[in-house]
Amino acid sequence: MRSERLKNSKMQSSSSWPKVVVKKWLNIKPCAEKFQSDHGPRSMSMGEKGERRKSCSDKDCYVVVPEELSEKWLMRSNDATIGRPRFETDIDTLNLKMFVGTWNVGGNSPYEGLNLEDWLKPADIYVLGFQEIVPLNAGNVLGAEDNGPAAKWLDLIRQALNSNTTTAPTSPYNYNNDTTSPSEYLWASELGRSPCKFSPRYCLAASKQMVGIFLCVWIRADLVSHVSNLRVSCVGTGIMGYLGNKGSISISMTLQQTTLCFVCTHLASGEKEGDEIRRNSDVMEILKRTTFSNSRRRVTNPPPNSILAHDMVIWLGDLNYRLQFGECGNTRELVNKNDWQALLKKDQLRLEQRQGGVFDGWKEGTIQFAPTYKYIANSDNYVTQTFTSKEKRRNPAWCDRILWRGGEGLKQMFYMRGESKFSDHRPVCSLFSIQLIMNSNNKPMLTNTLSPNEADKLILVERAQSCIKTTPRFSSSIAVIQQ
Repeated sequence: MRSERLKNSKMQSSSSWPKVVVKKWLNIKPCAEKFQSDHGPRSMSMGEKGERRKSCSDKDCYVVVPEELSEKWLMRSNDATIGRPRFETDIDTLNLKMFVGTWNVGGNSPYEGLNLEDWLKPADIYVLGFQEIVPLNAGNVLGAEDNGPAAKWLDLIRQALNSNTTTAPTSPYNYNNDTTSPSEYLWASELGRSPCKFSPRYCLAASKQMVGIFLCVWIRADLVSHVSNLRVSCVGTGIMGYLGNKGSISISMTLQQTTLCFVCTHLASGEKEGDEIRRNSDVMEILKRTTFSNSRRRVTNPPPNSILAHDMVIWLGDLNYRLQFGECGNTRELVNKNDWQALLKKDQLRLEQRQGGVFDGWKEGTIQFAPTYKYIANSDNYVTQTFTSKEKRRNPAWCDRILWRGGEGLKQMFYMRGESKFSDHRPVCSLFSIQLIMNSNNKPMLTNTLSPNEADKLILVERAQSCIKTTPRFSSSIAVIQQ
């Protein structure tokens, strides 16, 4: 009996690998919308919150009322016209710091003690994207996903963020020699804490891996309750245009009243003439195929389901744009002179942007740092600067980039690279100031009702107003269900 079970187990094991390959080839991702978070499985991942029903003696109908509206949530009925509240808020804003980093680690798994604190700058939110966290060989691309390196990166990041040297965001202002940031003062005040003794800690809001691409978002623990609608979307653009050796991971979230989207990408490689067109095509595919699932219930003001529909978008990663095809010797000469501005005139990404080929309307900060690729391992030398290297002869290029789009509330404070020799790429990072829209005291105010056409989508239950005047016990989502 035991030998038979062992035989069946071996048969299942031998048959599982082809199934994984078929699913990847057909771009079947049964868990594509799931992600890891410090808060465990939550309905928040699908943009929902739980709801509880309060009986109103209304037979087969009921209405779910947002808890924070209390008695101010009024409904009226006039024959076929059904009123529904539309909210107008006392708009207030909150300024936070957001650190964004991208790093192609060249298939190297992190070792214990790898120093990330020199790379990570003080902030309230961290958006960290990695490429090639596993080698892009056939086993990793076609076979089962190797989650080991991602777990190691999460452990290292958690240790770095929660150490005493990197947790507290510093402020350019001096409050009687206090280094508490303005955002800490505001949040500490709202939480009823003393800002001078405010010691933030960071939680993992969401993380997701697709083959070698890995994206994680960390947020101060006291901000977590203001995060909603966490969702992820993965798009493979690699082999056959669908496998995950190249592509994107996108994380969507709402912080207070502002929608944010973070897109970590690894685009098509190569520096042959015409390869930039393939990269342009990858960007278009990612924008077209990235979709964020919403609740199946009818809800008001659903969160955005596409990248460009968000209030603020950060695009980071190894975009792989190289220097325009030309003489290698001239490039080496400019590199030796540190003439970055002359080299940037050959940068494919900027040339394609000017011609309207890609990232039209997107912004990038001023590049005042050396090309981030391609270095000899554990060296400060590019592969083109030595004749003894056995590496592929790649011209230096700014492959690793951070772009953004959004309104006046998103401003870049710095754009720089790190100097770790861990891989053949140098990490790139940027610090943003983000201005979030928030309600005064987080309490929506009722104004006029909606038009009859819009209101027809709701069902007014008899005696609803009398029920609403009782102590609310409902979720913050609005939904009406007829059974």
